Amino acid sequence: MNDRQVDGTHYVALAIQPWEAMAAWMTPEEFRGYLLGNAIKYLARRKPGVPRRTDLQKAAHYLEKLIELTE
Repeated sequence: MNDRQVDGTHYVALAIQPWEAMAAWMTPEEFRGYLLGNAIKYLARRKPGVPRRTDLQKAAHYLEKLIELTE
């Protein structure tokens, strides 16, 4: 999951990805909330009509990470 990024490489190129840092600084419950909040953010970022494909892919990426934590 950490070796993939939607729309760019600015996080993948870092030694520590931001969500790895967030996971270290937050409780597991807080981190799950962070992931869910970001998924909601990307689903809500749209103009009237259908959300941009990239926003849907970013939301899915956060949801995939959240699902990974529940397995």
